[in-house]
Amino acid sequence: MGNNDLCLKEALLVEETEDGKIRCLTCMRKCVILEGKYGVCKTRKNIGGKLFTLIYGDISSLSANPIEKKPFFHFHPGSKALTVGSWSCNFLCPWCQNYEISKFPPDEFKNYVSPEHFMRLVKAYKCQGTSISFNEPTLMLEYSLDVFKLAKDSGYYNTYVTNGYMTPEALNLLFESGLDAMNVDVKGCKETVQKYCGANVDYVWDNIREAKRRGIHIEITTLVIPGVNDDVDCLKSIAQRVRDIDENTPWHVSRFHPDYKMRDRGPTPTKTLELARQIGLDAGLKYVYLGNVPGHPGENTWCPVCGELLIERYIFSINRYRITDDKKCPKCGTEIPIIGEPSL
Repeated sequence: MGNNDLCLKEALLVEETEDGKIRCLTCMRKCVILEGKYGVCKTRKNIGGKLFTLIYGDISSLSANPIEKKPFFHFHPGSKALTVGSWSCNFLCPWCQNYEISKFPPDEFKNYVSPEHFMRLVKAYKCQGTSISFNEPTLMLEYSLDVFKLAKDSGYYNTYVTNGYMTPEALNLLFESGLDAMNVDVKGCKETVQKYCGANVDYVWDNIREAKRRGIHIEITTLVIPGVNDDVDCLKSIAQRVRDIDENTPWHVSRFHPDYKMRDRGPTPTKTLELARQIGLDAGLKYVYLGNVPGHPGENTWCPVCGELLIERYIFSINRYRITDDKKCPKCGTEIPIIGEPSL
């Protein structure tokens, strides 16, 4: 059996419509797909009246990444996650930083990595967990489920870096298979996400809320883009929705760099990110971080009560870790919501 055949697998979430067509239930686009046609993401195809994923185990990218790179700042600090991605996306973002893989359908020639071999690589690279990332991981749902179950059996954690547009059914399967944490990329307010991504951000917030309710660790990232989502009202709306879910949820406001179809503006000014951070703090969030600004104090974790420096970071490295063994501030005793033990 060739690699192309191995990457072809019947999709798990599908329903038949009243007129005999089939609907994909992997993401909230819920594409109705005719015989021989594809969904919006181009990774799922109707073949003979059945829906198939074309990218099961088709790995475009693989690397052992610090968990801080996702970014996760409150989840197993200092650990490494073996990270994989595949092809394509279900969003239309013109600023995509990984457009080489996310804006193209699956390649004709497949690079198949079985879940079992992937887990051998996790061990070989001395990682503490897994991460499905780079392009939208929801498109690798079937592969994720198989990997996560194997990882859980071997004592590893599992993470997603996602736009959060999976269906409730997909989220439920991920939870049941052992998903531990999600970093959800909230692209902007409702109007921004509809205009630039062709999506309804309310579905994203619904998934964040439900994942949090189920005990999945959540961190949220917003790539702050000049002229797109950097106005005060947009940033306030995101900060308030994070606060409505949980004031302890980390919010990462990250610097944009010109890429893909959005090369007509410069990188996000640092002062804009500082303003976004202050908006988050003013909204009642306890942990707001700056991303892609190496050496800025906004990379660090500070006690929200007494202001003590708790975790000093530089890019993806931890230089100092001062949270006590019982996860408290060493100065005032405030409990700090960190999942897992640090790997330093």
